[in-house]
Amino acid sequence: MNTSLYQLELNKFFDQSIQELEKFFLPHKLGTDAAGITINQMHMPYPVYVPMASEELNQYLWQEVAPKSMMVCAFFGCQYIVIHGCKLARYLGSEEEEWKRTEQFIKEMAPLAKELGITICIENLYDSIGGHLVEGPCCDVKKAVERIDRINEKYQAEVLGFCFDTGHANLVGIDFESFITALGDRLKVLHIHDNDGAADLHQIPFTFAKNRENLASTDWDGFISGLKNIKFNRVLSFETAPVISTFPEVMKLDTLGFIAKIGQYFSKEIEILK
Repeated sequence: MNTSLYQLELNKFFDQSIQELEKFFLPHKLGTDAAGITINQMHMPYPVYVPMASEELNQYLWQEVAPKSMMVCAFFGCQYIVIHGCKLARYLGSEEEEWKRTEQFIKEMAPLAKELGITICIENLYDSIGGHLVEGPCCDVKKAVERIDRINEKYQAEVLGFCFDTGHANLVGIDFESFITALGDRLKVLHIHDNDGAADLHQIPFTFAKNRENLASTDWDGFISGLKNIKFNRVLSFETAPVISTFPEVMKLDTLGFIAKIGQYFSKEIEILK
């Protein structure tokens, strides 16, 4: 668990060779192939940097966990891998200094990303300070656009893209339509889920309302408009795993089917389906 890392406990799973890791994940690959499923995105284990940890621990995350994760991504034929940027603004004094550490990590991974044909996707995050939710890394879209373009120009490849997380955006009050519109084609993957505006709950879209008149907690109209503005034609990926364990076993397929219908609704609204 990432909580173990924050307690400075290091799991040695990635001590395994690439061949051993591929053997470990082979059943997953065979299962997706048999089911006709294409893996569109993966999430790199996080955090990629632990404040106050030893240099040895953080070097292990950068030199073993991160590159081997990318090789596993390539093993699955997956084009995008999402990362959480370093949450270090409180430790380093500013968002700019925080980004420098994340960019240092990206530059370490960029040559391998280019070689493997993988795009690393930074994600808008939130942070918690004194019991209050605040913007975390990658919540300033103008800065994100400049940074993505600059790094891709440097490597002459799409080594960096963006993952827009609807739940995180709702928690910190991001304007969905303007943020997505500004990203344009830099937006490669989505994390679609809902919450009450107070906690990162990873629930089904349209689940929460702000009042008895059923005004949605999350700006789904702005989400649709933003995707429509940029002619988004990529995968709609839902981060709604907790609800599968909430519903009774006999209702799980119906629950998944309902989530799929929401995806079909989004597709129709943004004209992915022709």
